Amino acid sequence: MNNEWFECKVRYDKTMETGLLKKTTETYLVEALSFTEAERRFIEEMRPFISGEFVVTDIKRSRLAEIFESIDSAADRWFRAKVSFITLDEKTGAEKRTSQNILVQATDFRDAVNGLDKGMEGTLGDWVIASMTETAIMDVYHYKQASEKPEFEQ
Repeated sequence: MNNEWFECKVRYDKTMETGLLKKTTETYLVEALSFTEAERRFIEEMRPFISGEFVVTDIKRSRLAEIFESIDSAADRWFRAKVSFITLDEKTGAEKRTSQNILVQATDFRDAVNGLDKGMEGTLGDWVIASMTETAIMDVYHYKQASEKPEFEQ
C-alpha cells in the first residue's frame, strides 16, 4: 500500500471571539490513497469540528518524504524543511545534491530546526537544510484503515 499526502483546503464561517462570523480558509494534510479518498476522509474529519456549511476548495498532492511530529502540546505550527542529501559521483568526483521535503511540527523556527535534527539522527549520509518555512497547515490526519468485516457471517 502506497499512501500519499494531500493538502486539503476548507472554507467555512468561523465564529470570532466578538461573536461575528468571518469567512475562513484553512489548510490540513491528509494521508490517503487517492484524491477521492482524501476528500472523503477530510470531510469525515472536519464534520465534527465545523458547525454549519463548509466547502472543500482545493486538494493538491504534497510531496513529503517524512513527517516529524512533536509530543509537545505547545507545538501547534508546521514547518516545511527542504533537506539536501549530499553524495559524490564516483566517476567525476562531483558533489550531487538530492532534495526532499520534510514536515516538522514545532512551537517556533528554532524548535523546528531542533526537531529536524532529532528526526534525522542516525541518517547515514551527509545532509544540509536548504530551506525551512512555516506552512499554513493546521493539522495532519494520518491514514486509518477501514475495519474489514467478513462478507458472510460464519
